[in-house]
Amino acid sequence: MGTEISLPTLVSWVTLFRDRIAAEQGRLTELDSAIGDADHGANMARGTAAAAAKLDETPPATVDALGKTVGMALVSTVGGASGPLYGTFFLRFGTQAAGAAALDGAALAAALRAGAEGVVARGKASAGDKTMLDAMLPAVEAFEADPSDPAAAASAAAGAARAGSDATEPLVARKGRASYLGERSAGHLDPGSVSTALLFEALAEALA
Repeated sequence: MGTEISLPTLVSWVTLFRDRIAAEQGRLTELDSAIGDADHGANMARGTAAAAAKLDETPPATVDALGKTVGMALVSTVGGASGPLYGTFFLRFGTQAAGAAALDGAALAAALRAGAEGVVARGKASAGDKTMLDAMLPAVEAFEADPSDPAAAASAAAGAARAGSDATEPLVARKGRASYLGERSAGHLDPGSVSTALLFEALAEALA
């Protein structure tokens, strides 16, 4: 077994995600105002704050308890599509690691993959649709490439997520509210992909 990722480290991941969302709330809202409802920043700030508060109130004893707490907090507090999608990610992440109190790199990779597949199933989207998956799928693939060193894998995943997010700018949206704009959605970053890049950057920071 390689380096183990403890529950406090995973809780730190969620806390750091909350902090990054709070710091970027205005930018996320600005991005969403161009091609969406202009509420992604506020929604994600509310949801991640609620999730971190729940973990603080009741520290989880297992990874699946953490996933359920975070997932349900996001589903119940984040409006629009983002709540169910991020909530599904964490619920599936936890279910994959049911009963575990710590993860090695391979188990974390499997949990991240399960979370991403949950988002694919829930959103019925795929790579290139100009959604959060354009950051999430390359991030998971980068982590899976060599999970034996989780810190290095998470750093690679963060880089892949940011690159995937940046690559959404010229795309024409095929899913979500942005798709209503057709060709006019090109030229803007997808806000969901930007918040997903923050998710993986927070993971890299937690595991560093």
